[in-house]
Amino acid sequence: MKESIFKAYDIRGSYPEEIDVNVAYTIGKSYGSYLREKYNKRKCVIGRDNRLSSPTLSAALKQGLLDSGINVVDYGLITTPMHYYSRYIENTYGIMVTASHNPKDDNGFKFSFDDLANARGKMIEDFKNYTLKGEFLNGHGMSEERDIHEAYYNYLTDNIFMGPKRIKAVFDPGNGVTATVIKEINSLFPNIEPIYICDESDGTFPNHHPDPAVEENMEMLKTKVLEENADIGIAYDGDGDRIGIIDEKGKFIMADKYMIVAIRDMIHKVKNKTFLCDVKCSKALMDEIEKLGAKVHMNRTGTSFTEAATKEKEIPLGGELSGHIFFNDRGPEVCSAIYAGLRFIEILSKTNKTFSELLEGIPNYYSTPEIKIPCDNTKKFQVVEKVKEYVKGKNYNYTDIDGVRITFDNSWALIRVSNTGPNLTLRFEAKTEEELSQKQKEFTDLVESLL
Repeated sequence: MKESIFKAYDIRGSYPEEIDVNVAYTIGKSYGSYLREKYNKRKCVIGRDNRLSSPTLSAALKQGLLDSGINVVDYGLITTPMHYYSRYIENTYGIMVTASHNPKDDNGFKFSFDDLANARGKMIEDFKNYTLKGEFLNGHGMSEERDIHEAYYNYLTDNIFMGPKRIKAVFDPGNGVTATVIKEINSLFPNIEPIYICDESDGTFPNHHPDPAVEENMEMLKTKVLEENADIGIAYDGDGDRIGIIDEKGKFIMADKYMIVAIRDMIHKVKNKTFLCDVKCSKALMDEIEKLGAKVHMNRTGTSFTEAATKEKEIPLGGELSGHIFFNDRGPEVCSAIYAGLRFIEILSKTNKTFSELLEGIPNYYSTPEIKIPCDNTKKFQVVEKVKEYVKGKNYNYTDIDGVRITFDNSWALIRVSNTGPNLTLRFEAKTEEELSQKQKEFTDLVESLL
């Protein structure tokens, strides 16, 4: 087993080169033993996405769990948020077989050791060391198959309150696992007029890469929204925990912008007026939060870290640029892209404004998308440390909660380690295009000189 498959908040790698049935079995036996030994658990839940390798890996994972002596509740083919909801209703921890938005030949495991979020940081490190040591418990666990669909659908209908306006929405599941449930879910809300693209469940993702945070993956959705004169376009990633949005003009809306729409809608309805964003988010979001009289909590990037902080601090809404949005103001928070999409449709159903009009008044900044620079996993942390040394030498204002985010009067730059691949991630923003270009050149040249 390669140590490199243990990432900052999950286990992920290529199939079958890095993750195969033997790895899945070992992870299962280790996880079951770990739950019994460290947490005194006797039961866990599992689920899987629709990748071609997921059924095989899930079966091996389950056998490993059973052979550790832990009982398994298998919910089968479900979205990751449905898996999170199964953990909630079963009041236990669990493993989801998925590689989220990664390429089709990847797979992996998202798993939990508490009620806040998936394992993260030191939790992963400790579990990695336990797994590599290989001293597992033996036993004969019992297996049971259950269905989460009805309970999850009830959760959605109990926590969405549509207005009178009928909304025409185009949905793009990206051939991911949300394709197996989205039509049935939308049928529960009569004022949604749905149109679908890429709506066949197909783990080869034949139409486009299943990551709605990348604009090039949203071109089909843009076209369809304009063709159909729709009110909104909504896309999901491969396992259903990331959302992407296209407005009625066919424009790609980044997560740090549509978060503003949600915050404006809930600001007078929530007690705790603190909102969370990750270090990659625009200053426009932070400006708007402060303009509304609320507070900004900036957090390190990573869905597990973001979700845990949102719950721990009882923040009504948290989110990150990747499209993970955590609504924590109604029912249990389960990081569901489908739920988030319904919340935005709910907002539209109660106003005469278009989505683009709901975005009016946001401070204008020029920004880059995330820029990924390939860098070997063994070197990328060293590069970030050298960037920090450079920043200190220049007496720049910075924060290092996740990489280095350097703040200037009218701009900022971010250089951080990617937690999901051998890359450095850079992002830049400024009040003017000229300053944006200057900052991007300064730090891109710096990083490239350090590679």
